[in-house]
Amino acid sequence: MRKYVLDLQVTSVEQLGERYLLLAATNPAGPLPEMCPGQFAQLRIDDSKDTFLRRPISLHSVDAGKNEVSFLIQKAGKGTASLWEKRPGSTLNVVLPLGRGFTLPSVPEERFLLVGGGVGIAPLLFMGEAMRRLGARPTFLLGARSKADLLLLDRYQALGDVYVTTEDGSEGEQGFVTQHSLLQRERFSRIAVCGPKPMMMAMASYAKRAGTPCEVSLENMMACGLGACLCCVEDTTDGNVCVCKEGPVFDVEKLKW
Repeated sequence: MRKYVLDLQVTSVEQLGERYLLLAATNPAGPLPEMCPGQFAQLRIDDSKDTFLRRPISLHSVDAGKNEVSFLIQKAGKGTASLWEKRPGSTLNVVLPLGRGFTLPSVPEERFLLVGGGVGIAPLLFMGEAMRRLGARPTFLLGARSKADLLLLDRYQALGDVYVTTEDGSEGEQGFVTQHSLLQRERFSRIAVCGPKPMMMAMASYAKRAGTPCEVSLENMMACGLGACLCCVEDTTDGNVCVCKEGPVFDVEKLKW
């Protein structure tokens, strides 16, 4: 898939609590390129003397009608923190779409479980949007530390059934997503996961026991996003591969977990 370097124009900036930002942008030069759920973009960090490299951010949502793409960003350091300074009308330079995304349903009747933890829920909204366009209805299983860390639930609920866990029990079932009762009483055609590595490993183990195909989106540290710097290499059954180019989405059967 062809990659583009674009100067997008920020259309909205919404701070979600103390640590998260929802940033939307449009392409004033023409239609946005075709993008797939699970792919990501490299965002240039402007006006920061301490930040040289771009930041890899998942595609959270793509609205073709509005010619708009949005990013759900967690404040993790100086690079992502500088994005808090963006305002509507400002420029956001991006490289996209990068990497390989999730497998979409081949028929609407396939039952997909989309599992996210923390800011790992971000690419699952785009996945849910794409599924609904195909006539499929996803099931979401979302986990967070507390109710305050559950973001934009109404947007996920508009696409499918949503189940929740929180570590402190302030919303949904208490515990981790891998402990939710849904996994004991339901069976799915395929599972897609994004979040902390221990959570993804646990879901991969569950999927293997259940005999359910499962894909995970790895969050290895990335620098170039193009497979040139070898910063994000992962050891797989096919040998060492660059997550930014051969992933970030992998079938768990390819991972040496």
